[in-house]
Amino acid sequence: MITQYRQTVREKTSPERLVGAAQRGDRDAFGELITRYERSVYAVAFRRLGNHAEAQELCQEVFMQAMRKIDQLRDPRCFGGWLRSIANRMAINRVLRRAPLSSTDSQAYDGYCVEHRTPLAGVLVREREDQVHLGLGRLRALDRDTLVAFYFDGRSLVEMSEEFDSPVGTIKRRLHTARKRLAKELEALASA
Repeated sequence: MITQYRQTVREKTSPERLVGAAQRGDRDAFGELITRYERSVYAVAFRRLGNHAEAQELCQEVFMQAMRKIDQLRDPRCFGGWLRSIANRMAINRVLRRAPLSSTDSQAYDGYCVEHRTPLAGVLVREREDQVHLGLGRLRALDRDTLVAFYFDGRSLVEMSEEFDSPVGTIKRRLHTARKRLAKELEALASA
């Protein structure tokens, strides 16, 4: 008899029944859902925000949002996951909308309105590129291939290891040596 009573009480207060009642406008049922899920919502909020006060504030906002949108929940069994996804999304939005730390120092903003691409800067960039290509042309094939694969083709050390059939450590050493040799060639070109 007692077991049957407990099962009846559990069925009446199962999350699915509470969600159904809350969807029909029962505020007490929604209050019970808040009591049951506030810890998990807080955990999501605190994990994202890292601040106790903000996490508590977000919890209130999440439950207010859930109360407004509970009619949109199709499967009452998914209430916990649905609520955590609302908390997660709202926490991410809060983090993204936080005002960045700003400085009132006018020097902090000096570089924002300056045009950095000038015709002279473009000429200098092209000149440097030409010098690098000339320097690469003066290197041995292995040094040149190593630098081109890494810097121009964007291959990883592992990909280069497979391509050159050499261990990653050897590829690192080759890159280091090839960079030094290229620097010497560029110095020689600059002094010529």
